[in-house]
Amino acid sequence: MSWPDTPTGPLDGVRVLEMAGQGPVPFAGMVLADMGADVLRLERSTGRTVKLVPPRFDVVGRGRRSVAIDMKAPGAADLVLDLARTADVFLEGFRPGVCERLGVGPDACLTANPSLVYTRITGWGQDGPRAQLGGHDINYVAVTGALNAIGERSGPPVPPLNLVGDFGGGGMSALIGVLAALQAVARGGPGQVVDVSMAEGVATLLATTYGYHSAGALSDERESNFVDGGSPHYRTYRCADGGYVAVGAVEPVFFKRLVETLDVDVDPALQHDRAAWPRIRRCLEASFATRTRDEWAEIFSRVDACVSPVLDLGEAHNDAQLDARGALLEVDDVRQPAPSPRFSRTPTTAGHPPRPPGTDTRSALAAWGVAGAAVRALLDAGVVSEPNLG
Repeated sequence: MSWPDTPTGPLDGVRVLEMAGQGPVPFAGMVLADMGADVLRLERSTGRTVKLVPPRFDVVGRGRRSVAIDMKAPGAADLVLDLARTADVFLEGFRPGVCERLGVGPDACLTANPSLVYTRITGWGQDGPRAQLGGHDINYVAVTGALNAIGERSGPPVPPLNLVGDFGGGGMSALIGVLAALQAVARGGPGQVVDVSMAEGVATLLATTYGYHSAGALSDERESNFVDGGSPHYRTYRCADGGYVAVGAVEPVFFKRLVETLDVDVDPALQHDRAAWPRIRRCLEASFATRTRDEWAEIFSRVDACVSPVLDLGEAHNDAQLDARGALLEVDDVRQPAPSPRFSRTPTTAGHPPRPPGTDTRSALAAWGVAGAAVRALLDAGVVSEPNLG
């Protein structure tokens, strides 16, 4: 697979400075790069603090150039401010006050570039009693009520990977904020600070859930509601081979087709009768247990009843629908998503695979307007560095 020398997509021409971090920050940087932005990643020469995988497997690091920088070195802040003068977006995910102490806080950056969209992603937000406390996805999901709602009734709450806090509440909220603020600048407005709290982003995702809970239509008891596995028409079922199918037959027409295809003694009119749910669930469990997952997948591929096989991560790359759309890629034996969403006039392309920190220090700084002599001086002073690949 080849990669474009310059970004392509609807954000072509937008420049982003990314202070490399973990979770939502690199995710947002990846999506912006996927959409065509020129994203310059500023990172420590040692790379991520937590190294779970070699660089090429760090998929969220794809598609942008990397400069290794020592932010504590004299002159580092001046370099960042110089880069910020020609940037459209600044993206950081440190605890509140860290960038200010480094000399690259929002006041300094917006003074250097009044049109800058300065985007900050934290777990708790820039203020409040928890602002300076550490945390991870599970913590931000916990305090919103989302974590308590996920899992089996008789078991503990189950973390939904780190999809909800890091990438939904954090990364996606940041992307919405960046694009909205860029639109305001494009209409003649000044730059501004976008304060993203992962916990608040999760709360936004819970808008419908909070509303239903307030109306008394949603219980705090796990596995007792319409879309938490409590209803027989919205849950997973074990098959004869130990695999599972996912059933989402919410609408009456789909539920009717479901029970007809399973040939079970269930009156479709009782779909929303909670008193009938235990018996309906037992009937569906018994029927699904008579065939393997793939046998049911084949049967329901011809029945519009909202039934799908539960695939593992490896199997997902062989799914007919995902394959037909090219939704998943495999680059150098690394499985990863293709850019999404898709654009009819400005198509996007996945950028080059992630590389060691500082791989592009010289070329990227030159492309962003730093003169060759200045780059050499920065290298000599240890402000920036290149990887030792020997």
